[in-house]
Amino acid sequence: MEPREPSLEELFALVKELRGRVAELERCNARLLHDNEQLRRELDEFKRNKPPSPPPWFIQPPPPRGKRKKPGRPQGHPPALRPPPQEIHQEIEVPLASEGGACLCPHCRGELSGLKDHQRVVEDIVPAKVVSTRYHTSSGFCKHCKRRVESRHPQQPPAADLPHAQLGLNALATAAVLKHDAGLPYRKVCRVLDDLCRLSVSPGALPKQMRRVSQWLADPYQGIKSALQESPVVHADETGAPVDGKNQWLWTLTSPLHTLFHLDEGRGGKVVLELLGEKFDGHLVSDFFSAYNTLPYKQQKCNVHLLREIKQTGERNPDFAKSPFARRLKRLVKEMLALKKRWNELDDATYMRRACRLHDRLEELGKTVWDDHDVNRLAKRISRHANAICAFLYEENLPGENNAAERALRPAVVIRKISGGHRGASTAKASAVITSILRTARQQGRHLMDTVKQLVDCHLAGQPTDLLTSTSG
Repeated sequence: MEPREPSLEELFALVKELRGRVAELERCNARLLHDNEQLRRELDEFKRNKPPSPPPWFIQPPPPRGKRKKPGRPQGHPPALRPPPQEIHQEIEVPLASEGGACLCPHCRGELSGLKDHQRVVEDIVPAKVVSTRYHTSSGFCKHCKRRVESRHPQQPPAADLPHAQLGLNALATAAVLKHDAGLPYRKVCRVLDDLCRLSVSPGALPKQMRRVSQWLADPYQGIKSALQESPVVHADETGAPVDGKNQWLWTLTSPLHTLFHLDEGRGGKVVLELLGEKFDGHLVSDFFSAYNTLPYKQQKCNVHLLREIKQTGERNPDFAKSPFARRLKRLVKEMLALKKRWNELDDATYMRRACRLHDRLEELGKTVWDDHDVNRLAKRISRHANAICAFLYEENLPGENNAAERALRPAVVIRKISGGHRGASTAKASAVITSILRTARQQGRHLMDTVKQLVDCHLAGQPTDLLTSTSG
């Protein structure tokens, strides 16, 4: 069947229908454009007011900062000035410019009136210089001990057959202080010596010289160890010490007047046992490292480490932070530290009653059993060390924290970060000896370079080297 052509009426109807559809599509398009524009405005507003995205999990947010106080001393506080010099070495008269018996102004040449006298004291240092001394010595062969003996001046280090000049005791003491107290690398120590007094030393020669100095200081080092063995309170801590790329351990034992550094390959309790000996009768203050648990000493565990453990565990485990155990333990430790500060305020009966109550609360808290792993872990630690955590409450001069050992180790950690460790074990052990002497001298308020020089002089002269351990002076 052949298709027929549409009639004129059908075409008009089709056109009318198409025009209606086009009009409807235009209205729909206009509505969509309006909605799209409105959504774009809302999106822009959301982007402007959108809160910043949280940092990645490995970036810790900065701690909240409180209101910062004004730097310096409070208003009306007396000034802290340098003490006046105890001795005036020279007097210099500085008169005003005068002409014809009248004092004149240096700016306008006018005559000055109301003249006053003043005293201006200036302290300065004398530029150092290298002093070379040639010692004419003599030697002889001893038939009894089969050795050749050579004469030596008190200011002369032990003689050595070298093609160049030796370093004197002042230079050696200065280099030891710059390296082991100021923390300068050997290369910078050489620069400072060259800048100060034009003394030329190679960086490779200084480690050998420091090993010689440590041998001369061996007796004072042993004296410090003996003094610590008789101390009523000793703080202990350890840190890593790389030697030729292999990690060893730098141990420190410190008391109010003495500090001992010891380098060892092991990190076990036997290191402390060898240093303090089995007859040590004082308290050993330490953290909760398991190596200290095997020692047969009266111990005090660091409460600051315990507070730090609570904080770090709460940051890692939110459930632990919300637990009653964490809140009770934190509050209990702070109450113990606060009670110890009132040792001289409270009478003996009141203080002892409160101390025993806190001790009982800690032991009761150690019996906690919880579904959380961290709660059970700290509860077991408290149950095991309850007596060691509370020991400071019953001894007046026993602190409840191990901050003394932390402060003693901090300079060694800074030097380790700067130098990256030691190349040889002998140099590392020499560094521990010299650092012990310098740290002890600083604790006792002694001049570092004078102390080192005096100890070396006494050793070379065969005299007692008990300067740092004697009760006099």
